[in-house]
Amino acid sequence: MSRNIPLSSSRRNFLRTSAAGSAFMLGMSANGALAALASASNPASADFVPNAFIRIGRDGGVTLVSKQPEIGQGIKTSLPMVIAEELEVEWKNVRIVQGDLDTALYGPQGAGGSTSTPTNYENFHRLGATARTMLVQAAANIWKVPAAECSASAGAVIHGPSKRRLGYGSLAETASKLPVPDAANVVLKDPSTFTLLGKRIGGVDNAAIIKGQPLFGIDVRLPGMLYAVYAKCPVFGGKPLSANLDAIKAMPGVKDAFIVEGTPNLNGLRPGVAIVATSTWAAIRARRALDVKWDEGEGSDHSWAGFSAQALAASKKPGTAVVRKDGDVPGALAGAAKVVEAAYSYPFISHASMEPQNCTAWFKPEDGSLELWAPTQNPGSGQALVTTTFGIPKEKIVLHIIRSGGGFGRRLSSDFIVEATAIARKVAAPVKLTWTREDDLQHDHFRPGGFHFLRGGVDAAGKPVAWHNHFVSFANRIEREGKSVLQPGSGGTLSADEFPGRWLANCQLEQTNLECRIPMGPWRAPGSCVFSWVFHSFIDELAHAAGRDPLAFRLDLLGDKDLVPATIERGLAYDVKRMRNVLQEVAQRAGWGKKRLPRGQGAGIAFHFSHRGYVAQVAEVTVSRDGKLKVDRVVVAADVGAQIVNLSGAENQVEGSVIDGLSTLMFPALDIEGGRIVQGNFHDYGLLRMPDAPTKIETHFIKTANPVTGLGEPALPPVAPAVCNAIFAATGKRVRQLPLSKTDLSWS
Repeated sequence: MSRNIPLSSSRRNFLRTSAAGSAFMLGMSANGALAALASASNPASADFVPNAFIRIGRDGGVTLVSKQPEIGQGIKTSLPMVIAEELEVEWKNVRIVQGDLDTALYGPQGAGGSTSTPTNYENFHRLGATARTMLVQAAANIWKVPAAECSASAGAVIHGPSKRRLGYGSLAETASKLPVPDAANVVLKDPSTFTLLGKRIGGVDNAAIIKGQPLFGIDVRLPGMLYAVYAKCPVFGGKPLSANLDAIKAMPGVKDAFIVEGTPNLNGLRPGVAIVATSTWAAIRARRALDVKWDEGEGSDHSWAGFSAQALAASKKPGTAVVRKDGDVPGALAGAAKVVEAAYSYPFISHASMEPQNCTAWFKPEDGSLELWAPTQNPGSGQALVTTTFGIPKEKIVLHIIRSGGGFGRRLSSDFIVEATAIARKVAAPVKLTWTREDDLQHDHFRPGGFHFLRGGVDAAGKPVAWHNHFVSFANRIEREGKSVLQPGSGGTLSADEFPGRWLANCQLEQTNLECRIPMGPWRAPGSCVFSWVFHSFIDELAHAAGRDPLAFRLDLLGDKDLVPATIERGLAYDVKRMRNVLQEVAQRAGWGKKRLPRGQGAGIAFHFSHRGYVAQVAEVTVSRDGKLKVDRVVVAADVGAQIVNLSGAENQVEGSVIDGLSTLMFPALDIEGGRIVQGNFHDYGLLRMPDAPTKIETHFIKTANPVTGLGEPALPPVAPAVCNAIFAATGKRVRQLPLSKTDLSWS
């Protein structure tokens, strides 16, 4: 299949030249504020292009630009829905196109941290409302009536007293000549009048996906394009010394093979050997014949067994950093009625997105320009890394944002983009770099592993009185401001405000980092994805030690304050009232405590505040006598603000989070031996299969008068502790090591 590349280029030219081709262009500046970018007129064009995101043709057709990367989270559908709601157009008449990287035109363009919706929601309302206001005024001018007598609906403006009607297409030329109203003063719709937001709307790419039409980075085709693979040292931090390049170049279909020196940055351009061929298969076949002599470097002594031993030794000493210290933890533990000690651990894991990393690059030496087609979550960072690595000026780099076949944080890194660029600079043609599945698993930017050594105490009344956690994780050595420092892996830093840090009078949090050469990066709900499992499992341990109902224990721990302020710089206040509400809602929906379950069946509860969202979950499980787990039901209550944008997409994100969280709890683990990742493909890197999926997932949203937030991450963290707490209720066995497959759940 071929990708219609000229469409992307023409869209870019249209958006850049439309300032001269219509009345004005309203865009979003780098800080997200609305700004008028240009004003002009062009009698030859009757289309209405009120801003960088909206185009209305003479036929009434509406084209909206989606600026954020689409990685399966549904943002290509949901954010244009916000514009369409305020614009008062029928969704069936809307066409969505993906915008290229252009932050001067669109504002920030990234997909990570569940930020796309909260960053753009209010502004997108104003984009649509501004255009609607102009269309209404255009109709009023034509009819010579006050604009207040007119209203917009379903792609038309109606004059109330006379019932006259003009479609948007017939108003386009007139509207394009009007002055731009102040976006801050346009009237937004009352949410009670929304006709699109909150409805179930299918993804705009669904039909193309079902038909197998080219959408993804791996589908890109260009005339005369060549294909590349890139072999890196299996040991992290290693580099090639020599290779049988002449023999590789002589193989059928191979156009070139060469060594790339790389850079010292583990998360940048890693050294390797590139093979360029006339097809991906020819390149892969040649790679199998590649014989490289590697300098394995300092990482060859890495092993998971060695890291585990180091962590255990570190746990017997004070942490290298005290993150939080309140009260007298040793004294409180000494006076506690009951003390619980536990050690929790979890491995490095890969993102394992369905589409392996890839990027198409076309370097044009005649003017030193570069064109990229990349399935990336962070196009601006990719562009910047190319600039710093190769010295190509930002203004000479065109980056087309292509739909990603999954991301989960992996495509926030840009190593595959600089690899493709390095290869393209030596090839007189566009070249597509494709990673193999083995590359994707073994050369990821991994979620860091971790070890938590915990002690907690409860008093005679069953209330928690002390909490101590020594967290041991991993860090890379980097150069910063002329100094060599250890940089913890993404999601591998324990915050002083991590729950229950602000809730207990006696609380001590410590951290020790183990230096390693393993590249690390954000993994869906960084930090929260594993901290939630540890903390809310251990809270459950304390509840059972106190002989108390786990729900009542948690509500008591949260306390009666409605808001707990942050205690660290750039920290977030914790809205306790919202969390209490979702806990009580999920308990009511799940029928918590209302039925007696036989041995082998159990229910568990957990909650977590993550990425601005408040989520609580109840999991119900059955564990057979021989230890086979079946998750029967997961009930989710979520508060992500005042408006669910696309109900179908929101439910999809919650259900996907539950399945992803359960999969990560049960199966994946990366073994490290001799500095190498042992696992290579899905036959030895387990992921959830359909028979292991929950029988039923129930999603309940609580609307509150709070800013709208994203849903890509908040629902994932509570899954693992809820399931593990349910396993304990069913079997009496605690799960303190991930993945779950390492724990014998059999009982008698």
